[in-house]
Amino acid sequence: MSLPTRYLRSPMAWATTAMLSSLIVLALAGPLLWGAAADLPDPSAVLQGPSTAHPFGTDNLGRDLLARVLTATRPSLLLALAATTIGASTGILLGASTAVVGPRARRLLAAVINLLLAFPALLVALFLAVVFGAGAAGAMLALAVAGVPGFARLAQTLAAAVAGTDHLASARVLGLRRHRLLWRHVLPNIAEPLLLSATTAAGTSLVALSGLSFLGLGVQPPGYDWGQLLNQGLDRIYAQPLPALAPGLAILYAAVTFQLLGEVLAGGAARRNPAARADRTPRRPIAPSGPSGPSGPAEDGLVLQVEDLSVELPTPDGVIRPVRGVSLSLRPGEIVGLVGESGSGKSLTALAIADLLPERARVSHRTLRLLGADLDAMTPKQRDRHLATGLAMVFQNPATALNPSLRIATQLTEAPRTHLGTSRTQALRDAEDALHRVALPPALLRARPHQLSGGQRQRVMIAAGLMMRPGLIIADEPTTALDTTVQRQITDLLSDLRRDTSAAVLFISHDIALVSGFCERVLVMYAGSVVEALPADRLATAARHPYTRALVASVPDLTADRDRPLPTVAGTPPDPIAPAPGCPFEPRCPYRLDRCAREAPRLDDVDALQQVACWNPPPVEAEADQATSEQASEQATEHQVEADPS
Repeated sequence: MSLPTRYLRSPMAWATTAMLSSLIVLALAGPLLWGAAADLPDPSAVLQGPSTAHPFGTDNLGRDLLARVLTATRPSLLLALAATTIGASTGILLGASTAVVGPRARRLLAAVINLLLAFPALLVALFLAVVFGAGAAGAMLALAVAGVPGFARLAQTLAAAVAGTDHLASARVLGLRRHRLLWRHVLPNIAEPLLLSATTAAGTSLVALSGLSFLGLGVQPPGYDWGQLLNQGLDRIYAQPLPALAPGLAILYAAVTFQLLGEVLAGGAARRNPAARADRTPRRPIAPSGPSGPSGPAEDGLVLQVEDLSVELPTPDGVIRPVRGVSLSLRPGEIVGLVGESGSGKSLTALAIADLLPERARVSHRTLRLLGADLDAMTPKQRDRHLATGLAMVFQNPATALNPSLRIATQLTEAPRTHLGTSRTQALRDAEDALHRVALPPALLRARPHQLSGGQRQRVMIAAGLMMRPGLIIADEPTTALDTTVQRQITDLLSDLRRDTSAAVLFISHDIALVSGFCERVLVMYAGSVVEALPADRLATAARHPYTRALVASVPDLTADRDRPLPTVAGTPPDPIAPAPGCPFEPRCPYRLDRCAREAPRLDDVDALQQVACWNPPPVEAEADQATSEQASEQATEHQVEADPS
């Protein structure tokens, strides 16, 4: 047996492989090669010390101790692995079940786990070994039961992170049974850390089982394992130490092997997920370009400057690029809307700016500046501090963004106390002021998130961002889950904050009507790219990209004919795994040309205020009417000439 190739990247990995392989070989071949010698008594060689014939000496029946130590490898390892397997399986099922059962059963399971953890595992193992009776089976079951609470608590903690995910909620909506939810949606997402824990627990079980055998509660004669051999050699330790040290060294060797195996597996997991390591290095552009090297030239007066931002996400089917060459900028006090279909890359663009992408994501950009500072030129600590103090994120679902176990006061004051060194008293005063600015009473500081309404939680999120006096607020669909009245309150609040603090706002939304009335500029994204940038007052009447027009046309109004179906954007978005060449909107575009399928258009200027990425942008209505009039006039002139050649 050997470790997968991806783990064999260090001397420790190779050493662990060699040690593990030696244990497996001894467990398989030991009884076959040395079993007879281990059980053969020799009255003429009783209690002899180490010699050429018996390197480790003999026991009280004259049996060779080296052969017995080698032969004992199989029962010692099998008992330890059996105890670990039973304990881990039971504990994992118990803990992971908390993610799929109902509230009452979840509370009951949590109470059972807490109760079991109240008793020390070693004392539980000793007690149960006596209850089950001395012997290999009793000791193995005792250790298995003693290991259940630890695995149950670990699985419960890991499963709690999966319980609130969207994919598990979708599976519930589909009506999947609980056992299917457990096996298909919970356990696969928590398997890796559980496997690492089980590996190290096997070494602990080996030592514990040897201890029980040493005390006479484990393997009984005529059977033997390393613990019993250690007990038999203890009486001679001062006169002949090797008969006692040999089984002890075997126990140590096997325990260290399992511990090293866990370390190697953990290291391999960290290499597959390098962002999870403590010494995570700052993300750098994959292919920096531009006249200024890694970053383009800075522009004065910009709160946010992003040029050529791209994001890559590795998946089992290949690498996808959900964000492709996005460039945008915001000035103080400006509100810019970011719109597009689901999956167009809006939220990932915002998360890339805030350095909140998934750990395996790769980011490239030519320029990324916040408040004039180049984020790439900073150390990870400096960048985290600059983002924490200069940028605020308002998420779509504040119920998941707020910690349900902490009071609002704690969550509002944590950031300024950590990053600004503000005292607790001053931070509480600032929190009261922040709540006042979002029209919430200071009494809510003593509340917890579940005691607030959806609109109140969203206001608390905005107040939390204001605690750091940021220059940029990124609002990622903050009104999606709110009713129309509360939506208006949130947008009015953001407008007031923009006016009072001069903070720029990047407003992400699906609601075209809301964006056109709330924002000053609008960026339209499709398939990870910005396809049009225009003033908000042109969105409804002067959009030039066919996709933008399709989005606007899909918004119903009071004058719409109720007998006709609502207009939609025909077709489906492109496959992110295998994007086709040319314009990504070409298969769905009614204005497509042959060139559109071969070459992707760039974002070019229509005028000083508007840009569009389209080879054949349709004209606005005024232009179309003028072109029609000119064509009619030309045709009339031609007819007149034909009728009167003179």
